[in-house]
Amino acid sequence: MNIDEFAESILLNLPYVPNDQQVQLIAALARFCSPLMPSDAVFLLNGYAGTGKTSVTGALVRALRDARIPVVLLAPTGRAAKVFSKFAGLPATTIHRRIYRTDGTGLGFGTAEVADNNLTGGVFIVDEASMIGESQSAGDVRGSLLEDLIQYVYSGDGCRMILLGDVAQLPPVGCSESPAMNVARLKESGLRVTHAVMTEVVRQGAGSGILYNATWLRRAMRRDPLPEPQIRLKGFGDVVALPGEELQDQIERSYADAGIDDTIVITRSNRRATQFNAAIRASILGREEELCVGERLLVVKNNYLWSAKTKGLDFIANGDMAVVNRVNGTESKYGLRFADVSITMPDREVDLDCKICLDALNSDSPALGAEKAAQLLEGVINDPDRFASQTPMAYRLKASRSNPYLHALQVKYAYAVTCHKSQGGQWSDVYVDMGYVPPEAQGLDFYRWLYTSITRATGRLYLINPDIKTL
Repeated sequence: MNIDEFAESILLNLPYVPNDQQVQLIAALARFCSPLMPSDAVFLLNGYAGTGKTSVTGALVRALRDARIPVVLLAPTGRAAKVFSKFAGLPATTIHRRIYRTDGTGLGFGTAEVADNNLTGGVFIVDEASMIGESQSAGDVRGSLLEDLIQYVYSGDGCRMILLGDVAQLPPVGCSESPAMNVARLKESGLRVTHAVMTEVVRQGAGSGILYNATWLRRAMRRDPLPEPQIRLKGFGDVVALPGEELQDQIERSYADAGIDDTIVITRSNRRATQFNAAIRASILGREEELCVGERLLVVKNNYLWSAKTKGLDFIANGDMAVVNRVNGTESKYGLRFADVSITMPDREVDLDCKICLDALNSDSPALGAEKAAQLLEGVINDPDRFASQTPMAYRLKASRSNPYLHALQVKYAYAVTCHKSQGGQWSDVYVDMGYVPPEAQGLDFYRWLYTSITRATGRLYLINPDIKTL
Protein backbone atom coordinates (compact mmCIF):
# COMPACT_ATOMS: atom_id res chain seq x y z
CA MET A 1 0.00 0.00 0.00
CA ASN A 2 1.45 3.37 -1.05
CA ILE A 3 1.24 6.61 0.94
CA ASP A 4 -1.83 7.95 -0.89
CA GLU A 5 -3.69 4.68 -0.46
CA PHE A 6 -2.86 4.57 3.25
CA ALA A 7 -4.04 8.18 3.69
CA GLU A 8 -7.29 7.23 1.95
CA SER A 9 -7.67 4.28 4.32
CA ILE A 10 -7.35 6.62 7.35
CA LEU A 11 -9.94 8.98 5.83
CA LEU A 12 -12.36 6.11 5.25
CA ASN A 13 -12.07 5.14 8.93
CA LEU A 14 -13.09 8.62 10.10
CA PRO A 15 -16.73 8.86 11.24
CA TYR A 16 -17.15 12.32 9.66
CA VAL A 17 -15.86 14.51 6.83
CA PRO A 18 -12.54 16.02 8.01
CA ASN A 19 -11.63 19.69 7.82
CA ASP A 20 -8.59 20.94 5.90
CA GLN A 21 -6.31 20.82 8.97
CA GLN A 22 -7.25 17.19 9.63
CA VAL A 23 -6.71 16.25 5.97
CA GLN A 24 -3.20 17.73 6.13
CA LEU A 25 -2.53 15.87 9.38
CA ILE A 26 -3.70 12.57 7.90
CA ALA A 27 -1.40 13.06 4.89
CA ALA A 28 1.54 13.71 7.26
CA LEU A 29 0.72 10.63 9.36
CA ALA A 30 0.52 8.48 6.21
CA ARG A 31 4.00 9.64 5.16
CA PHE A 32 5.33 9.01 8.67
CA CYS A 33 4.02 5.43 8.77
CA SER A 34 5.50 4.52 5.37
CA PRO A 35 8.68 2.42 5.04
CA LEU A 36 10.34 5.45 3.40
CA MET A 37 10.49 7.30 6.73
CA PRO A 38 13.94 7.15 8.45
CA SER A 39 14.16 4.79 11.40
CA ASP A 40 15.01 7.61 13.81
CA ALA A 41 11.79 9.54 13.11
CA VAL A 42 9.24 10.61 15.72
CA PHE A 43 5.86 12.27 15.12
CA LEU A 44 4.83 14.86 17.71
CA LEU A 45 1.14 15.77 17.64
CA ASN A 46 -0.07 18.58 19.85
CA GLY A 47 -3.85 18.45 19.77
CA TYR A 48 -6.01 20.83 21.75
CA ALA A 49 -9.36 19.88 23.25
CA GLY A 50 -12.07 19.51 20.62
CA THR A 51 -9.81 19.47 17.55
CA GLY A 52 -10.50 15.87 16.61
CA LYS A 53 -7.22 14.34 17.82
CA THR A 54 -9.08 11.40 19.33
CA SER A 55 -11.05 10.65 16.15
CA VAL A 56 -8.03 10.94 13.84
CA THR A 57 -5.95 8.70 16.12
CA GLY A 58 -8.68 6.07 16.22
CA ALA A 59 -8.91 6.14 12.41
CA LEU A 60 -5.11 5.82 12.16
CA VAL A 61 -5.09 2.77 14.47
CA ARG A 62 -7.78 1.04 12.40
CA ALA A 63 -5.92 1.83 9.15
CA LEU A 64 -2.65 0.46 10.58
CA ARG A 65 -4.37 -2.77 11.57
CA ASP A 66 -6.02 -3.05 8.14
CA ALA A 67 -2.55 -2.67 6.58
CA ARG A 68 -1.16 -5.32 8.98
CA ILE A 69 1.32 -2.87 10.43
CA PRO A 70 2.04 -3.71 14.10
CA VAL A 71 0.70 -1.00 16.40
CA VAL A 72 1.25 -0.62 20.16
CA LEU A 73 -0.76 1.80 22.29
CA LEU A 74 0.80 3.26 25.45
CA ALA A 75 -0.16 5.79 28.13
CA PRO A 76 1.50 7.05 31.33
CA THR A 77 -1.13 5.67 33.76
CA GLY A 78 -3.56 2.81 33.96
CA ARG A 79 -6.58 5.08 33.77
CA ALA A 80 -5.15 6.97 30.76
CA ALA A 81 -4.48 3.62 29.08
CA LYS A 82 -8.09 2.58 29.63
CA VAL A 83 -9.39 5.83 28.12
CA PHE A 84 -7.00 5.42 25.16
CA SER A 85 -8.15 1.82 24.61
CA LYS A 86 -11.77 2.93 24.52
CA PHE A 87 -11.43 5.51 21.79
CA ALA A 88 -8.78 3.66 19.75
CA GLY A 89 -10.54 0.31 19.82
CA LEU A 90 -7.37 -1.58 20.75
CA PRO A 91 -5.93 -2.53 24.16
CA ALA A 92 -3.43 -0.04 25.60
CA THR A 93 -0.94 -0.57 28.41
CA THR A 94 1.07 1.69 30.67
CA ILE A 95 4.49 2.80 29.51
CA HIS A 96 6.11 1.19 32.56
CA ARG A 97 4.47 -2.16 31.99
CA ARG A 98 5.64 -2.29 28.37
CA ILE A 99 9.20 -0.97 28.54
CA TYR A 100 10.57 -2.29 31.85
CA ARG A 101 11.48 -5.75 33.02
CA THR A 102 11.87 -6.59 36.68
CA ASP A 103 13.27 -9.41 38.77
CA GLY A 104 10.18 -9.52 40.97
CA THR A 105 12.00 -8.44 44.12
CA GLY A 106 10.65 -4.92 44.44
CA LEU A 107 11.96 -1.96 42.52
CA GLY A 108 12.44 0.39 45.42
CA PHE A 109 16.06 -0.74 45.34
CA GLY A 110 16.77 -0.30 41.67
CA THR A 111 16.10 -3.55 39.87
CA ALA A 112 14.25 -2.04 36.86
CA GLU A 113 15.85 -2.42 33.44
CA VAL A 114 14.68 -1.32 30.01
CA ALA A 115 13.31 -4.40 28.27
CA ASP A 116 14.20 -5.59 24.77
CA ASN A 117 11.89 -4.43 21.99
CA ASN A 118 11.51 -7.46 19.75
CA LEU A 119 8.91 -5.88 17.45
CA THR A 120 9.75 -5.30 13.79
CA GLY A 121 8.31 -2.33 11.88
CA GLY A 122 5.97 -1.40 14.71
CA VAL A 123 4.29 1.97 15.29
CA PHE A 124 4.12 2.96 18.96
CA ILE A 125 1.42 5.53 19.74
CA VAL A 126 1.72 7.21 23.14
CA ASP A 127 -1.26 9.17 24.44
CA GLU A 128 -1.11 11.87 27.14
CA ALA A 129 2.56 12.43 26.33
CA SER A 130 2.51 15.76 28.15
CA MET A 131 2.55 13.72 31.39
CA ILE A 132 5.90 12.04 30.57
CA GLY A 133 8.68 13.58 32.64
CA GLU A 134 12.43 13.42 32.85
CA SER A 135 12.35 11.64 36.20
CA GLN A 136 10.56 8.66 37.64
CA SER A 137 7.97 8.73 40.37
CA ALA A 138 9.10 8.97 43.96
CA GLY A 139 10.83 5.79 45.07
CA ASP A 140 12.12 4.78 41.64
CA VAL A 141 15.80 5.05 40.97
CA ARG A 142 16.03 5.08 37.18
CA GLY A 143 16.65 8.33 35.42
CA SER A 144 14.52 9.75 32.63
CA LEU A 145 11.26 8.01 31.77
CA LEU A 146 11.27 9.84 28.43
CA GLU A 147 14.78 8.67 27.61
CA ASP A 148 13.94 5.07 28.61
CA LEU A 149 10.86 5.17 26.37
CA ILE A 150 12.94 6.40 23.43
CA GLN A 151 15.60 3.75 24.08
CA TYR A 152 13.00 0.99 24.17
CA VAL A 153 11.04 1.97 21.05
CA TYR A 154 14.02 2.65 18.80
CA SER A 155 15.87 -0.51 19.81
CA GLY A 156 13.26 -2.37 17.76
CA ASP A 157 13.94 -3.05 14.08
CA GLY A 158 12.29 -0.30 12.04
CA CYS A 159 10.06 0.87 14.91
CA ARG A 160 8.93 4.47 15.33
CA MET A 161 6.80 6.49 17.71
CA ILE A 162 3.89 8.96 17.64
CA LEU A 163 3.54 11.18 20.71
CA LEU A 164 0.07 12.62 21.37
CA GLY A 165 -0.39 15.42 23.88
CA ASP A 166 -1.71 18.86 24.74
CA VAL A 167 0.82 21.50 25.77
CA ALA A 168 -1.96 23.55 27.36
CA GLN A 169 -2.24 20.93 30.11
CA LEU A 170 -0.15 20.82 33.27
CA PRO A 171 3.42 19.65 32.67
CA PRO A 172 4.89 16.87 34.84
CA VAL A 173 5.54 17.76 38.47
CA GLY A 174 8.76 19.74 38.76
CA CYS A 175 8.82 20.74 35.07
CA SER A 176 8.03 24.15 33.59
CA GLU A 177 6.99 22.44 30.35
CA SER A 178 6.53 18.91 29.11
CA PRO A 179 9.83 17.49 27.77
CA ALA A 180 8.05 14.91 25.60
CA MET A 181 6.18 17.71 23.81
CA ASN A 182 9.33 19.78 23.22
CA VAL A 183 10.81 19.51 19.72
CA ALA A 184 14.29 20.62 20.81
CA ARG A 185 14.35 18.05 23.64
CA LEU A 186 13.43 15.21 21.26
CA LYS A 187 16.11 16.32 18.80
CA GLU A 188 18.66 16.20 21.64
CA SER A 189 17.91 12.45 21.82
CA GLY A 190 18.89 12.09 18.17
CA LEU A 191 15.38 11.92 16.74
CA ARG A 192 14.08 13.49 13.53
CA VAL A 193 10.91 15.29 14.57
CA THR A 194 7.78 15.78 12.50
CA HIS A 195 5.65 18.27 14.43
CA ALA A 196 1.95 18.95 13.91
CA VAL A 197 -0.44 21.14 15.88
CA MET A 198 -4.24 20.79 15.80
CA THR A 199 -5.86 24.11 16.67
CA GLU A 200 -9.15 24.16 14.76
CA VAL A 201 -11.99 23.17 17.09
CA VAL A 202 -14.49 20.93 15.33
CA ARG A 203 -16.90 20.22 18.18
CA GLN A 204 -17.88 23.80 18.94
CA GLY A 205 -21.23 23.43 17.30
CA ALA A 206 -22.30 20.84 19.81
CA GLY A 207 -23.05 23.61 22.28
CA SER A 208 -20.54 22.40 24.83
CA GLY A 209 -19.70 24.92 27.50
CA ILE A 210 -16.84 22.67 28.62
CA LEU A 211 -15.27 22.87 25.18
CA TYR A 212 -16.01 26.60 24.77
CA ASN A 213 -14.25 27.47 28.02
CA ALA A 214 -11.33 25.11 27.35
CA THR A 215 -10.82 26.79 23.99
CA TRP A 216 -10.98 30.28 25.52
CA LEU A 217 -8.42 29.36 28.20
CA ARG A 218 -6.07 27.78 25.69
CA ARG A 219 -6.17 30.85 23.44
CA ALA A 220 -5.74 33.18 26.42
CA MET A 221 -2.54 31.36 27.42
CA ARG A 222 -0.89 32.65 24.25
CA ARG A 223 -1.65 36.29 25.02
CA ASP A 224 0.84 38.60 26.70
CA PRO A 225 -0.07 39.87 29.16
CA LEU A 226 -2.46 37.18 30.31
CA PRO A 227 -6.06 38.40 30.45
CA GLU A 228 -8.15 38.11 33.57
CA PRO A 229 -9.33 34.48 33.81
CA GLN A 230 -13.01 33.94 33.19
CA ILE A 231 -15.61 31.22 32.73
CA ARG A 232 -18.72 31.55 30.56
CA LEU A 233 -21.85 29.97 31.99
CA LYS A 234 -24.59 31.73 30.02
CA GLY A 235 -26.01 29.67 27.18
CA PHE A 236 -24.54 26.37 28.33
CA GLY A 237 -26.24 23.62 30.27
CA ASP A 238 -23.12 21.59 30.97
CA VAL A 239 -21.20 24.19 33.04
CA VAL A 240 -22.65 25.14 36.43
CA ALA A 241 -21.45 27.49 39.18
CA LEU A 242 -22.16 25.63 42.41
CA PRO A 243 -22.37 27.30 45.83
CA GLY A 244 -20.69 25.32 48.60
CA GLU A 245 -23.96 24.80 50.47
CA GLU A 246 -25.39 22.91 47.46
CA LEU A 247 -22.35 20.69 46.96
CA GLN A 248 -23.44 17.69 49.03
CA ASP A 249 -26.87 17.41 47.40
CA GLN A 250 -25.41 17.74 43.90
CA ILE A 251 -22.68 15.13 44.44
CA GLU A 252 -25.35 12.76 45.76
CA ARG A 253 -27.30 13.29 42.52
CA SER A 254 -24.16 12.65 40.46
CA TYR A 255 -23.48 9.43 42.38
CA ALA A 256 -27.06 8.33 41.67
CA ASP A 257 -27.13 9.35 38.00
CA ALA A 258 -23.57 9.11 36.64
CA GLY A 259 -22.28 6.65 39.26
CA ILE A 260 -19.60 6.98 41.91
CA ASP A 261 -16.91 5.75 39.48
CA ASP A 262 -17.80 8.44 36.96
CA THR A 263 -17.80 11.37 39.40
CA ILE A 264 -14.72 13.17 40.71
CA VAL A 265 -13.78 16.28 42.69
CA ILE A 266 -10.60 18.02 41.51
CA THR A 267 -8.85 20.37 43.89
CA ARG A 268 -5.62 22.37 44.17
CA SER A 269 -3.68 20.61 46.93
CA ASN A 270 -3.31 17.27 48.65
CA ARG A 271 -4.52 18.89 51.87
CA ARG A 272 -7.74 20.05 50.20
CA ALA A 273 -8.21 16.61 48.63
CA THR A 274 -7.89 15.01 52.08
CA GLN A 275 -10.55 17.38 53.45
CA PHE A 276 -12.95 16.72 50.57
CA ASN A 277 -12.47 12.97 50.87
CA ALA A 278 -13.20 13.04 54.59
CA ALA A 279 -16.36 15.10 54.06
CA ILE A 280 -17.63 12.90 51.21
CA ARG A 281 -17.03 9.67 53.16
CA ALA A 282 -18.73 10.99 56.31
CA SER A 283 -21.61 13.07 54.96
CA ILE A 284 -22.47 11.40 51.63
CA LEU A 285 -21.30 7.80 51.91
CA GLY A 286 -21.95 7.56 55.66
CA ARG A 287 -18.73 5.66 56.36
CA GLU A 288 -17.49 5.55 59.93
CA GLU A 289 -14.74 2.94 59.56
CA GLU A 290 -11.37 3.99 58.18
CA LEU A 291 -11.60 1.42 55.39
CA CYS A 292 -14.80 -0.19 54.10
CA VAL A 293 -15.82 -2.75 51.50
CA GLY A 294 -16.48 -0.87 48.26
CA GLU A 295 -13.94 1.85 49.12
CA ARG A 296 -12.51 3.64 46.08
CA LEU A 297 -8.76 4.12 46.40
CA LEU A 298 -6.07 5.85 44.34
CA VAL A 299 -2.53 4.46 44.19
CA VAL A 300 -0.08 7.29 44.92
CA LYS A 301 3.27 5.55 44.51
CA ASN A 302 4.56 3.02 42.01
CA ASN A 303 4.62 -0.50 43.42
CA TYR A 304 6.25 -3.62 42.01
CA LEU A 305 5.95 -6.16 44.81
CA TRP A 306 2.27 -7.10 44.84
CA SER A 307 1.99 -7.52 41.08
CA ALA A 308 4.73 -10.16 40.98
CA LYS A 309 2.31 -13.04 41.66
CA THR A 310 -0.57 -11.62 39.62
CA LYS A 311 -0.85 -12.75 36.00
CA GLY A 312 -0.95 -9.85 33.59
CA LEU A 313 0.00 -7.26 36.22
CA ASP A 314 3.69 -6.44 36.03
CA PHE A 315 3.43 -3.11 37.75
CA ILE A 316 1.00 -1.09 39.88
CA ALA A 317 1.26 2.52 38.78
CA ASN A 318 0.94 5.81 40.56
CA GLY A 319 -2.56 6.93 39.50
CA ASP A 320 -4.14 3.46 39.24
CA MET A 321 -7.59 3.01 40.79
CA ALA A 322 -8.55 0.23 43.20
CA VAL A 323 -11.78 -0.93 44.85
CA VAL A 324 -11.73 -2.75 48.20
CA ASN A 325 -13.51 -6.12 48.10
CA ARG A 326 -12.57 -7.31 51.59
CA VAL A 327 -10.61 -6.08 54.61
CA ASN A 328 -8.82 -9.09 56.06
CA GLY A 329 -7.32 -7.42 59.13
CA THR A 330 -5.34 -4.44 60.39
CA GLU A 331 -2.18 -4.11 62.47
CA SER A 332 0.39 -1.64 63.76
CA LYS A 333 4.07 -2.15 63.05
CA TYR A 334 7.15 0.09 62.94
CA GLY A 335 5.03 2.93 64.28
CA LEU A 336 2.64 2.80 61.31
CA ARG A 337 -0.68 1.08 60.59
CA PHE A 338 -1.37 -1.47 57.87
CA ALA A 339 -4.30 -3.42 56.47
CA ASP A 340 -4.43 -6.68 54.53
CA VAL A 341 -7.01 -6.27 51.78
CA SER A 342 -8.43 -7.91 48.68
CA ILE A 343 -8.86 -5.36 45.91
CA THR A 344 -10.02 -5.07 42.31
CA MET A 345 -8.15 -2.81 39.90
CA PRO A 346 -10.93 -1.96 37.42
CA ASP A 347 -8.68 -0.26 34.85
CA ARG A 348 -6.45 -3.36 34.76
CA GLU A 349 -9.33 -5.84 35.21
CA VAL A 350 -7.45 -7.86 37.87
CA ASP A 351 -7.99 -8.87 41.50
CA LEU A 352 -5.21 -9.23 44.05
CA ASP A 353 -4.46 -9.53 47.75
CA CYS A 354 -2.03 -7.02 49.19
CA LYS A 355 -1.02 -4.98 52.21
CA ILE A 356 -1.75 -1.26 52.24
CA CYS A 357 -0.38 1.51 54.45
CA LEU A 358 -3.26 3.19 56.26
CA ASP A 359 -1.14 6.20 57.26
CA ALA A 360 -1.00 7.35 53.63
CA LEU A 361 -4.81 7.57 53.39
CA ASN A 362 -5.10 10.89 55.19
CA SER A 363 -1.61 12.27 54.62
CA ASP A 364 -1.44 15.86 53.36
CA SER A 365 1.64 14.98 51.31
CA PRO A 366 1.43 13.35 47.84
CA ALA A 367 2.24 9.91 49.32
CA LEU A 368 3.25 8.68 52.78
CA GLY A 369 5.53 11.61 53.55
CA ALA A 370 9.32 11.68 53.85
CA GLU A 371 9.42 11.49 57.65
CA LYS A 372 7.16 8.45 57.95
CA ALA A 373 8.76 6.78 54.93
CA ALA A 374 12.17 7.13 56.61
CA GLN A 375 10.68 5.82 59.87
CA LEU A 376 9.34 2.76 58.04
CA LEU A 377 12.64 2.00 56.31
CA GLU A 378 14.57 2.35 59.57
CA GLY A 379 12.11 0.08 61.35
CA VAL A 380 12.38 -2.63 58.69
CA ILE A 381 16.16 -2.71 58.34
CA ASN A 382 16.71 -2.54 62.12
CA ASP A 383 13.99 -5.03 63.07
CA PRO A 384 15.48 -7.16 65.89
CA ASP A 385 13.07 -9.98 65.08
CA ARG A 386 14.61 -10.25 61.58
CA PHE A 387 18.25 -9.24 61.95
CA ALA A 388 20.96 -9.74 64.54
CA SER A 389 22.81 -6.61 65.62
CA GLN A 390 25.93 -7.65 63.65
CA THR A 391 24.06 -8.28 60.37
CA PRO A 392 25.70 -6.22 57.58
CA MET A 393 23.62 -3.35 56.18
CA ALA A 394 23.98 -4.61 52.60
CA TYR A 395 22.33 -7.89 53.59
CA ARG A 396 19.55 -6.07 55.46
CA LEU A 397 18.74 -3.94 52.42
CA LYS A 398 18.76 -6.92 50.08
CA ALA A 399 16.53 -8.92 52.41
CA SER A 400 14.09 -6.00 52.60
CA ARG A 401 13.44 -5.92 48.87
CA SER A 402 10.44 -8.17 49.32
CA ASN A 403 9.34 -6.93 52.74
CA PRO A 404 5.53 -6.57 52.64
CA TYR A 405 5.49 -3.67 55.11
CA LEU A 406 8.19 -1.64 53.37
CA HIS A 407 6.42 -2.18 50.06
CA ALA A 408 2.87 -1.85 51.33
CA LEU A 409 0.69 -0.24 48.69
CA GLN A 410 0.40 3.50 49.29
CA VAL A 411 -3.12 4.72 48.54
CA LYS A 412 -5.49 7.61 49.15
CA TYR A 413 -9.26 7.87 48.96
CA ALA A 414 -10.26 8.45 45.35
CA TYR A 415 -13.37 10.64 45.65
CA ALA A 416 -11.37 13.88 45.44
CA VAL A 417 -7.94 14.23 43.82
CA THR A 418 -5.45 16.87 42.79
CA CYS A 419 -5.36 17.96 39.16
CA HIS A 420 -2.06 16.16 38.55
CA LYS A 421 -3.64 12.91 39.80
CA SER A 422 -6.61 13.41 37.49
CA GLN A 423 -4.54 13.79 34.31
CA GLY A 424 -5.18 11.14 31.73
CA GLY A 425 -8.60 10.37 33.19
CA GLN A 426 -12.13 11.28 32.14
CA TRP A 427 -15.29 11.40 34.20
CA SER A 428 -18.87 12.25 33.34
CA ASP A 429 -19.38 14.66 36.27
CA VAL A 430 -16.39 16.74 37.37
CA TYR A 431 -16.43 19.12 40.35
CA VAL A 432 -13.62 21.69 40.33
CA ASP A 433 -12.70 23.38 43.60
CA MET A 434 -12.61 27.07 42.64
CA GLY A 435 -12.52 28.71 46.07
CA TYR A 436 -10.39 31.75 46.78
CA VAL A 437 -7.69 32.25 44.14
CA PRO A 438 -5.66 35.39 44.93
CA PRO A 439 -4.84 37.63 41.93
CA GLU A 440 -1.11 36.92 42.27
CA ALA A 441 -1.83 33.20 41.79
CA GLN A 442 -3.81 33.67 38.56
CA GLY A 443 -0.82 33.22 36.26
CA LEU A 444 0.00 30.71 33.55
CA ASP A 445 0.19 27.80 35.99
CA PHE A 446 -3.36 28.53 37.13
CA TYR A 447 -4.56 28.68 33.52
CA ARG A 448 -3.00 25.28 32.83
CA TRP A 449 -4.47 23.89 36.05
CA LEU A 450 -7.97 25.11 35.17
CA TYR A 451 -7.73 23.97 31.54
CA THR A 452 -6.58 20.50 32.58
CA SER A 453 -9.27 20.24 35.27
CA ILE A 454 -12.24 21.21 33.10
CA THR A 455 -11.17 19.00 30.20
CA ARG A 456 -11.49 15.93 32.45
CA ALA A 457 -15.30 16.32 32.19
CA THR A 458 -17.26 14.53 29.47
CA GLY A 459 -20.77 15.29 30.75
CA ARG A 460 -21.21 18.14 33.24
CA LEU A 461 -18.75 20.50 34.87
CA TYR A 462 -19.47 21.97 38.31
CA LEU A 463 -17.39 24.92 39.54
CA ILE A 464 -17.43 24.98 43.35
CA ASN A 465 -17.55 28.55 44.69
CA PRO A 466 -15.90 30.08 41.60
CA ASP A 467 -13.75 33.03 42.62
CA ILE A 468 -12.95 34.22 39.11
CA LYS A 469 -15.05 36.22 36.65
CA THR A 470 -18.12 34.37 35.35
CA LEU A 471 -20.19 35.47 32.38
